[in-house]
Parts: sequence; structure tokens; C-alpha cells
Amino acid sequence: MALSGTDLAKQLAGYKSVDDHVTSGMVVGLGTGSTAYFAVERVGQKLASGELKDIICIPTSERTREQAESLKIPLCTLNEKSVLDVAIDGADAVDPNLALVKGGGGALLREKMVEVMAKKFVCIVDDSKLCKGLGPSFALPVEITPFCHMHTLRTIAALPEVAGCKAELRLGNVATGAKKDGDKPAVTDNGNYIVDLFFETPIKDVRAAAKALKNTVGVVDHGLFVDMTYQVIVAGKDGSCRVAGQGGDKPWW
Repeated sequence: MALSGTDLAKQLAGYKSVDDHVTSGMVVGLGTGSTAYFAVERVGQKLASGELKDIICIPTSERTREQAESLKIPLCTLNEKSVLDVAIDGADAVDPNLALVKGGGGALLREKMVEVMAKKFVCIVDDSKLCKGLGPSFALPVEITPFCHMHTLRTIAALPEVAGCKAELRLGNVATGAKKDGDKPAVTDNGNYIVDLFFETPIKDVRAAAKALKNTVGVVDHGLFVDMTYQVIVAGKDGSCRVAGQGGDKPWW
């Protein structure tokens, strides 16, 4: 079935990322989410056709692992390969400094562990994910330990670096982002909970917020991906595709 609108844009970005950055013999990180889905699909297509050979991939979630296995993509983990040639993943928000909010699908810890080890991290989004400042357009996920989780939630909410946020425990399905769809805490692939931080105004200092959250006892990791992005591929619903970052334009939004 032919795609249109946002789905077409996601497919364009996903396919272009693989066409531009993945070659035979590489170790490739495979992201999680509705846009990363198309990058995984493209790797599978190119392996099946013989255009790519000797590829091994590291998935960032159980959902991605299942998709990759269905496409017969060879897989390993960071235990076997600690250095990746490229990692490809989507984002929930992208600012003009190419800082990201990720974790709407609940895979932020595994995504960050994999993508920080890549020589190139390529972010793929449709143009609805572009923003002037991180915070208001999509809630910031923070993965925390279940032990005394409400204490950790209150500690996070009180941090000066995220002043003004409203902290909420994610309930229901971990993959529904900040939307509540149940009455029990959402549980990540790692057995942890997620706190979503809602902002009405942009986070003033993204690097400071990232550091403060990471240094909070009880926090496993957070969805701010800062100083990691090599390139952002942005697709529009009209079928256009632009690139920001290394080898592309300066951010235009």
C-alpha cells in the first residue's frame, strides 16, 4: 500500500539514512520507533537483494530485535561489538543545535548506550519534530529505578535545572510516550519506570539539565541526547528531504 503524509516522510528519511550511510562490512545500530522502523526495513531489503553484505546490527529494543530477526538481519549486542560504524534512530524533538529529546517509545537507555558508541549517529525525523527549543513540544522522559520511584520523581521535579516542569509517572504501555493508557506504571525493557517531564517553556540550559538528571541518584538515564548527533535527515510530507549537520546545511528552523 502506498504511503502518504507523515508515513511517507518517515519512510523517506529512513531509507535515505541507510542509502547514504550504510555500506557492506559495517556494524550498525538500529533505533526504535515509527521512523527507525523504515531504516530497519531498508537494511533488510538491501541484505535480501545482496546490495549489502557482511552487515551485523545491534538493536536498541526488543521491538527492533523482533523486526530485524523477521527480516533475517544478523544481530549482536554491545557485548560482542563495542564500536559501531553508524547508528540510525528517530527522535521526538530536535532543536537547532541538533540536541534531541528521545524516549517516547521507552527505549532511551538502550538507544543511548548503543548510539553513544557509534562513529556517526544519524537522526531521522519528519519535519513535525523540529522545534526552536526542547521541552514544550514533547515531554522529556527520564528512566528511573522502581525502588522508591515517587521519591525519585519528586527529587527530579525539584532540580533547578528543570525548574517549571511538571513530573508525571508514565502509566500503561511504555511505548505510548507521555500518554496515559492504564493505571499501572509502564515498565521498560530493562524493568525500570519512566517519569515524563512536561514543560511550558523551553529548557534554558539543555547541557546543565542533562548533567543534573544524570547525577540524580535513582535516575538510570534520561532522554536528552546532547552533542551526539552527526547528522539529521528531515523529510517533509510533500516528499522533500533535507539534511542538517555534517555534510548538510546549517539548521534552518
